[in-house]
Amino acid sequence: MIIFNFNRLNKKAMKRIFLNLKAFSLITLLGLAASCSSDDDNTGVVGPEPEEARMITIAAARMGDNPGDGNGGTLIYSVTSAEAKDPSVSIEPFDNGFIVPSNRTARLQASEDGSTIFNISYAGDTGGNYTKYDVQGGQNFEQIGSAISIAPYVGTAPRWIKLFDGDQTGAAVYASTEHQFDDNGTPADESDDTYLRTDVTLGVVTLDLVNSAIKNFEETNVALPADLEAQGFFIGRTDMPTLNAAGDKLYIGARLDKVDPETTERDRNFDPLESITIVLDYPSLLNPEVIMSGVGKGNTSGYRSINAFEYNGAVYQANQGDPQGSHILRIGSDNEYDDSYVFNLDDALGVDGAYILAWRPAANGKAVVAYRHEGSAEGVAGAQGFFALVNLEARTAQQITEIPYDPDFYLFQYQGFAVDGNEIYVTQAPVGENGNIYVIDTETGAVTQGAELVNVEGSHFIGAF
Repeated sequence: MIIFNFNRLNKKAMKRIFLNLKAFSLITLLGLAASCSSDDDNTGVVGPEPEEARMITIAAARMGDNPGDGNGGTLIYSVTSAEAKDPSVSIEPFDNGFIVPSNRTARLQASEDGSTIFNISYAGDTGGNYTKYDVQGGQNFEQIGSAISIAPYVGTAPRWIKLFDGDQTGAAVYASTEHQFDDNGTPADESDDTYLRTDVTLGVVTLDLVNSAIKNFEETNVALPADLEAQGFFIGRTDMPTLNAAGDKLYIGARLDKVDPETTERDRNFDPLESITIVLDYPSLLNPEVIMSGVGKGNTSGYRSINAFEYNGAVYQANQGDPQGSHILRIGSDNEYDDSYVFNLDDALGVDGAYILAWRPAANGKAVVAYRHEGSAEGVAGAQGFFALVNLEARTAQQITEIPYDPDFYLFQYQGFAVDGNEIYVTQAPVGENGNIYVIDTETGAVTQGAELVNVEGSHFIGAF
């Protein structure tokens, strides 16, 4: 008897085996039909094909000059969900992984079923190049189609996200700024010119992920209320575009910066203002509006991981740098902040200075949040963090104590959480040390310690996809 281990086969091989099995079944049935009498009741019905194994891709960032900087390049390695949950399995992407094209840490996204990895290279000669790969197991990632560059639109170090529209579209954004003055001074002494405001140009490009083509590109000016602009405030960073439930608005997270109006020097000591989001018409990318939260303060642009998600008709968004601790904010179907929804992580976790580093909800509205707080110890790459299980509807949060805490566990560059139904897969390994995959059942709260992650000096893992 031949026994096939379907978990370790790539999709093309599995499909060939299933076709051969079906052919074998048909031949067997015809033979049985010919040999049986007309009185036999056995009809021999062929059952449905088994589902293909869900693939989980682990991403690892190699050290450049300093431990935890991730600037030495990105490697990926894929296993089945069963292997990811198996603590006897060892995963060694630094020795055996596929090198993702990128000068520094690649910016990765995954299809909703985990079968495809999307990448845009970050910085260097290939910066801004979009490629996608069929996930075939282990270090085997087959490029699908040709590469396309979005660098002419958003530069060689783009901030981009895959929109949740059935793996159809990606969106990348940038903000460029220019100070504006009146002409009080003479041409020989422009120091007498009076600062008026900082003009912000928002650029957005949408990318056809299926056909590897540019869908749309628009540049538009985005203004704050005049009284804030006169004080030197402007939008300094944009990131994390997210579609609303209706699919007709694009929300873009933002960070407010400030200059001293007297000198135009950067002011880094201002008190954070209310959190804001830029709202654009979609798919036209026109008619920008700025909405402001009455609940949270600080930034909504996130860093490396998706920062806002649509759930049950609303968009839930994390903020960072809030003096009261990070909130999860809600934008309603009217495309305005819903200030009746108050979810403060400090209060929910009983900590001070909670800072959401990355997060991801499952379809049931329960999420895994990576965070730090004032009680986080200082590690090799800064004060890092913990994981918590969050319920968006109940507005509760609880630290996941089954995942060990280590001061050298670096989460600031964390990019990906793999979601499979109600389960969320995460990676945990201190910089330069081995760790494990952990699988959180968001419905029950059960945590499974899975496969071992084998690390190398100064490097770290940046997520599961």
